Amino acid sequence: MLLDLAPRASCAFADNPRFAILALMQCKHTPLARPLPALALGIAFARVALIAASAAQTPSDLRIVDKPIPFDKERIQLTLEYIRKHYSPDAQDITITPQAIVLHYTAINAFDSTWNYFSHTRIEAARPELQREGELNVSAQFVVDRDGTVYRLMPETWMARHCIGLNRVAIGVENVGDADKYPLTDRQVEADAALVRYLAGKYSISYLLGHSEYRRMEKTPLFLELVPGYRTGKSDPGDDFMRRVRERLTNFNLKSPPL
Repeated sequence: MLLDLAPRASCAFADNPRFAILALMQCKHTPLARPLPALALGIAFARVALIAASAAQTPSDLRIVDKPIPFDKERIQLTLEYIRKHYSPDAQDITITPQAIVLHYTAINAFDSTWNYFSHTRIEAARPELQREGELNVSAQFVVDRDGTVYRLMPETWMARHCIGLNRVAIGVENVGDADKYPLTDRQVEADAALVRYLAGKYSISYLLGHSEYRRMEKTPLFLELVPGYRTGKSDPGDDFMRRVRERLTNFNLKSPPL
């Protein structure tokens, strides 16, 4: 279908189907330009490890476990359709340019349940306010479990549907838990801070925000939403959690959303 897996300078593994995802992880762009050869995308995207041999080294205080959600041809097409509807009608690929990091909580109490939910290609009918704006399911590039384990669910520079107005420029980090029954943990605070350090060192990240703060980003050039009135109210991951993560990142000069 749509993915160009042709090898480039930073994509030396692309000629081997087992390492196709690894190659894409190293690429800054993933054009949807020409038919994919006989690669079973559903299997490859769900099962192939995402650790790129030449990717930036993770710091000693961070271990990323790659557990990719299925990203077959249908999900790629739905992602592209979402981008065209909400951000860029002429878009030809599903890549993003990370300039912000958005922290969330899942409102689900286990990683496996979170992964299973995100693994569905289409949004559930029980969320009609989201379904009206696109069939693509919600997801995030990363999930942080309650013990601080960091899971990468998809390439960092592919768009995930996690934050209105910012998906095309923001990496999403979901934390397993909620505000009441399963409050976020100290280990998640430390893991989020370590992950943000890693991502801020790898990409030109300007903003760090919680999902509850995304409406304030409308005052910045990063926010873009082509569908008038498409907004939802959010409270995650909580002011205290954001304060604690930010306290560990003062030397990175990451901006908060304007007041």
